[in-house]
Amino acid sequence: MDRIAITGYGAVSPVGLDAPSTWAALLDGVSGVGPLTEPWAEELPARIAGKVPEGFEELLPVRELRRLDRSEQFAMVAGREAWERAGRPEVDGERLGVAIGTGIGGITTTVVQEHNFADSGPRRVSPHTVNMLMANGAAAWLSIDIGAKAGARTPVSACASGSEAIAMGREMILSGSADVVVAGGTEAAIAGLTLASFAQTRALSKRNDEPTLASRPFDVGRDGFVLGEGAAVLVLERESFARARGAAIYGFIEGAAVTSDAFDIVGADPANQARTISSALKVAGVGPGDVGFVHAHATSTPAGDVNESRAIAQAGIQAPVTSTKSMTGHLLGGSGALSTLVAVLALQEGVVPPTTNVDQVDPEIEVDVVQNTKREVKADVAVVNAFGFGGHNVALVIARS
Repeated sequence: MDRIAITGYGAVSPVGLDAPSTWAALLDGVSGVGPLTEPWAEELPARIAGKVPEGFEELLPVRELRRLDRSEQFAMVAGREAWERAGRPEVDGERLGVAIGTGIGGITTTVVQEHNFADSGPRRVSPHTVNMLMANGAAAWLSIDIGAKAGARTPVSACASGSEAIAMGREMILSGSADVVVAGGTEAAIAGLTLASFAQTRALSKRNDEPTLASRPFDVGRDGFVLGEGAAVLVLERESFARARGAAIYGFIEGAAVTSDAFDIVGADPANQARTISSALKVAGVGPGDVGFVHAHATSTPAGDVNESRAIAQAGIQAPVTSTKSMTGHLLGGSGALSTLVAVLALQEGVVPPTTNVDQVDPEIEVDVVQNTKREVKADVAVVNAFGFGGHNVALVIARS
């Protein structure tokens, strides 16, 4: 059976407008979290977020800036970067697929257009609204851009969406329906409604006076996650197809598992998270002792980080663990894809980015946290976790090329 090779990657994140700048910033421990200064944020209890840096708009033509929701724009930029890095594979469109996950889709468009309607009536609603707010928009636009006809799929599994899209892309190739799949996740949900909603559930950090220190996975003083935005996209190929065209291979999606808790709409089941990780390892044909490091989902919530640390330990993994959400914030549906990209580059370069802002690891955390500074790790295999509201669980096993 052909392995699933990674031949391209791209990203737009709070710490960089492309994959190389994002990677360099994460290695250096640079934070992309800052204050929200917009008038709509003044009364929010949490007034910080990880926003994509200025200059992003220069990466797209005006026509696309007007017709695409911000989440779709992120996916297009990251997708095009990944496609270019893969060498723009010459593949029959009917053998080329797309899978781009998102947790919420065009929520900012929804908010803006609802205001337009309420304030000025139906004629002020943009004719592009439907195309901008639909969750499948990012996958659809990217499929049109590259001519993908094997399927443009959109898993919507909360914060596990990006990882599930990568697992889905792997399945599309293994099933024989595609030779190449462009897969990843995107999110642009920094809006008053979203922030107020998460704040009402007490999920967000309220360290408004210390934005860069607010996201602190595994730290004893963590008080919630920081909302982020961005996208990450990988190009996946059947290994034989990639080698036949002489493509550079950056790594492999060696195994994947997608499960559901059937437990609680918000709370997680550590036992089932552990089962998910173990299932992915079994699919990959490796054991817990083969894992060189884990990129945890770890969002900086009090209960979530403890649950995941227990799941990693229950799965038998004793390797170092990191979470770059300490620097980017939580990209929701884009987070798992960005974590996967980080794992690919970490395996390639033999260095794991740090979890920053860790003053003291919570005594209940049962893993070896990569604290505050990057760590050299000789590894051939990494695990990437992603968990979402509703009990959506995804674990990916990444292998070094």
